[in-house]
Amino acid sequence: MLKSALLRTSAVLKGLLLVFACLSSVRSLEYYTEKPDFMQTCRINEPEFVKCSTSSIQKLMDQLGKGIPEIMEVIGTFDPLKLKPIQFAQDNQGAVTLHANLTEMVATGLSKLVIKESKVSKKDYSWETKIYIPKLRLEGQYKMAGRILLIPLNGAGHMFIEIEKLNILMRTKTRLYEKGGFTFYNVTKIRMDLAPGGLKTNFENIFNGNSKEVERSTNLFFNENWRDFFEALRPLVTETVETTLLDILQKVFHLIPANFFVEDIPTSEQLYAKKKEKKE
Repeated sequence: MLKSALLRTSAVLKGLLLVFACLSSVRSLEYYTEKPDFMQTCRINEPEFVKCSTSSIQKLMDQLGKGIPEIMEVIGTFDPLKLKPIQFAQDNQGAVTLHANLTEMVATGLSKLVIKESKVSKKDYSWETKIYIPKLRLEGQYKMAGRILLIPLNGAGHMFIEIEKLNILMRTKTRLYEKGGFTFYNVTKIRMDLAPGGLKTNFENIFNGNSKEVERSTNLFFNENWRDFFEALRPLVTETVETTLLDILQKVFHLIPANFFVEDIPTSEQLYAKKKEKKE
C-alpha cells in the first residue's frame, strides 16, 4: 500500500512539473517563429501594398484588443491599458506654465482604434500611419502646479481627459535587425500630430480643495473652451500618447518578425549596405 501511494505521489509530482514547464515555456517566449493566424503578410513591391498593409495592421490592432496571450505577458491588457508614470514640465511666457506628475494612469478606448492608412518607406522602412480613435480616455492621479489659460493651478487628485474623434498622424522611425533567421523592426522614435474633434475633462482638487465652487466653474470653463484648453495641454497629451505607444510598439515588434508583415523585406545588411553604397 505504501509503495502504491508513493507511485501515485510520484506521478502527481511529474504531472505538476510538466504543467510548470509548459507555463514557463509560454512566459519565456522570445519571439514568434511561426506566423500567427491573425497576421496578414504583404509585399512592399506590389501595387496594392498600402491597402494590404493598412488591413494587416488593423488586424493586429483588433487582435490586441481581443487579447494575445504572449503579448499580454509583456504589455498587459491593451484596453484598458495601464500607463507608466509621466513627469512633464513646460515653462512658457505665454498662456501655459505647467509642471505635472501623472500616476496610476489608465487609457481606455484603444480597442476601437481604426487604421485609416499604413505606409512603409522603401528607403528606410520607417512608417507613416493615419489612426482614428472614436474616444480615448486617460484617467488617473495627477499632481499639477502652474498656469493654464492664465488660470493659476496648484492641486492633486483624480483626473480624466476624454478626447473624442481623435485623428492621429504617426511617424515612426525603425532600425532593422536580425534574430534567429528573421528580420525585426526596432522602433526607435515616434512623432505624432493629434487632431481632436472634442474634449471633456475634470480635475478634482484643482485648487487643493480650497473652493469646490471655483473648482467646478474652472472645469466648466475648460470644457466650454476645450480647443484652447487642448492647445494648452497638447505637449502633455502628445508626450503621454507618444511615450505609451512607443513602449507598446517596441515590445510588440520585438516579438513579431517584420517578415510576417512585409514578406519581401530586406535584411539589415542588405538595406544598410545599399544606403552606404549610395552615400559613397
